[in-house]
Amino acid sequence: MDVLLSDLRARVILAQAARRPLFIRGGGSKAFYGLPVDGAATLDMSPYQGLIDYQPSELVLTARAGTRLAEIESVLAAQGQMLAFEPPHFAPGATLGGAVATALSGPRRASAGGVRDFVLGTRLLDAQGRVLRFGGEVMKNVAGYDVSRLLAGSLGTLGVILDVSVKVLPLPACERSLCFEADEAGALDRLNRWAGRPLPISASSWLDGPEGGRLTVRVSGSEPAVAAACRTLGGERLDDAAAADWWRGLRDQTHPFLTARPLWRLSVPPATPPLGRGATLIEWGGAQRWLCGEHDAGALRAAAAAAGGHATLFRPASQAQARELGVFQPLAPALATIHKRLKNEFDPSGVFNPGRMYPDL
Repeated sequence: MDVLLSDLRARVILAQAARRPLFIRGGGSKAFYGLPVDGAATLDMSPYQGLIDYQPSELVLTARAGTRLAEIESVLAAQGQMLAFEPPHFAPGATLGGAVATALSGPRRASAGGVRDFVLGTRLLDAQGRVLRFGGEVMKNVAGYDVSRLLAGSLGTLGVILDVSVKVLPLPACERSLCFEADEAGALDRLNRWAGRPLPISASSWLDGPEGGRLTVRVSGSEPAVAAACRTLGGERLDDAAAADWWRGLRDQTHPFLTARPLWRLSVPPATPPLGRGATLIEWGGAQRWLCGEHDAGALRAAAAAAGGHATLFRPASQAQARELGVFQPLAPALATIHKRLKNEFDPSGVFNPGRMYPDL
């Protein structure tokens, strides 16, 4: 066992013995996400970094949790490969562990899948200082695979993610982006009609602006497939450099719309009619809706739930607002019971990120 891991184990064991909570932190790029963890010591994972194994021919990469996404993507790009779920960076220090813990995905999510779909295996440090391994490095190895998926989106509340094996995919041979003038209802109608056709759409967005709404789609694949899709879809082709900036701005949330506070994130079925009032940004073929500005939290969450989805206070105006309104959609009693049982199984002393997701978890 290496020195860094020994140090992490010792700190966790001491915290568990003293009943002192720990705030697990990697690059800190997503520290804003979730409720604040009060009175906790920081467990810094950024030194615990480095690639462990990468087999381009097997489409599998394994790295320590503190490894920066930028480093991983650079290594993959040199082999013509990518993290297909396009994890948001938010800041240069973004890490693989943070990407898995938050389970946030970028513009390609609707076509390629989310973080959980690409996690093959993990190693976890539990509250007793034990190193547990779940899953493996190939898709057919399903031993413990569901536990690895469970860690995706757990926000560090179940344990310390040490390293992760992920499936990677080849970069598309060709990509082009097309723009269309459309209002919100018209954009949703187009996106849902296109979704029913064999079109290689890898990303989409709609945003209202001073000159009217603009729908942007990205098509990816072989050159003949992309050319055929462009002829079918029509629209105006976006310059390649401008297109790259646009999708990167959405992925990393550097676009001014996504830096506003408060910012709500709604996950709903793609065909859901427009929800809420005020400025809206739509992604994932209509399945992800961003609303900025003040909204009635109860009404917004009720509308999202009625549509079969949920609403998250992604960027609160303040910590006080996060505590008052809650960040995530309130859980149904049965789901709340499951969450509490999982927390008790993995972290009975409540050492790891207590209250990060819900006040009583």
